[in-house]
Amino acid sequence: MTRTRTALFCAATTLLAAAALPGAAAAVTTPTPREAQPCVRSPHPVDGPGSRVLETVRRAKKDLDLKSVLVRVTVDGHELVTDAFGESMTGVPAEPGMHFRAGSVVFPFMTVTLLQLVEQGVVGLDDPVSRWLPDLEHGDQITLRMLGDTTSGLHDYVTDPRFVAEVEAEPFRHWTPEDLVGIATGHPLWYAPGTNWSYSHANFVLLGAALEKITGTRLDQLLEQHVTGPLGLHDTRNSFTPDIPTPVLHAFTAERGTYEESTFWNPSWTTGPGAVITTHICDLARSAEAIGSGELLSPSSFRTQLNPGTVGLGGPTADCPPTACLPDFNTESTHFGLGLIVAHDWVVENPSFSGYAAIEAYYPEQRVAIAVATTKNCDTPDGNTAEVVAKQISALLVPGHPLT
Repeated sequence: MTRTRTALFCAATTLLAAAALPGAAAAVTTPTPREAQPCVRSPHPVDGPGSRVLETVRRAKKDLDLKSVLVRVTVDGHELVTDAFGESMTGVPAEPGMHFRAGSVVFPFMTVTLLQLVEQGVVGLDDPVSRWLPDLEHGDQITLRMLGDTTSGLHDYVTDPRFVAEVEAEPFRHWTPEDLVGIATGHPLWYAPGTNWSYSHANFVLLGAALEKITGTRLDQLLEQHVTGPLGLHDTRNSFTPDIPTPVLHAFTAERGTYEESTFWNPSWTTGPGAVITTHICDLARSAEAIGSGELLSPSSFRTQLNPGTVGLGGPTADCPPTACLPDFNTESTHFGLGLIVAHDWVVENPSFSGYAAIEAYYPEQRVAIAVATTKNCDTPDGNTAEVVAKQISALLVPGHPLT
């Protein structure tokens, strides 16, 4: 099971400066929600960049031995290509409108909501979490900002060997927030809050709980009000059960030693209730456009989301091993913002778990959005294969500045 982000990108970023849009108004203009539209294959282009994208995906599917690949690419908000290759299940062709688990794609939804509340004067980014979660150990030292940019020092429960063993032994088990946070806080802090960076799922379980306390609104409803509703993401939904809306892109994995279906393994461990989302490839591309351009935020808040103070953080300490702190990740060229990755001028989310892999990536300078989802065959390599496909597409469309 791939529970943490792998092959995180490295290179130079000028996006932070680019986010200061010349002449942009300080206020946010709420987008007019788009009407629900079917997510279907686009007509196959005979030649041009769309044709070359499809050929790249076909070749990657074969080279990586993928069971399925779903892809959508837009440029300046206009569809370049949408397609699906392979099978969902034996004899069932994959289709663009099939739903899959989206994991960490929800994290920037949560931090966009937080930043909107900051804009409204409801909270401050540096307010201590203890104000809303008084029972959290070290909650008086950990701020809302630290939860969003994962600088709290909290242990990541998915690196706990006992947790890993229990998930693998009982993949249908339901995990509560208390279970997950209890595992994280059962370990010492990796470092003093705010002094380093390390990816920890516990941060977003707690951020979701804090957002509910701050607003008095259930998290799934809050995210719909602030993000998925305004953006017209009609097929991006939370589920409080392992169910996935039909039509379903089925997933398979050999991570327990036998190649088996993992579609309905319980995803409750991935984040807090209300934020366990599924989506389809068209919504994923729309999310890439909106999150990557700061569509729902003022320019000032968007700059904060891209760099809340994390540039240069992220190195191992005595209590935080390299596998957790990812010492080669956070640099001036690549870092974690508020709920998202900023890498080589691309804004990225790349969930990968339980047989599913996906990526949304946006390149602001050319307004290119790439969304890819993949599922595995028996011999598919480990790691986020959707990320591999997206890198190849980016090299084709933005040869001077690809995902690397």
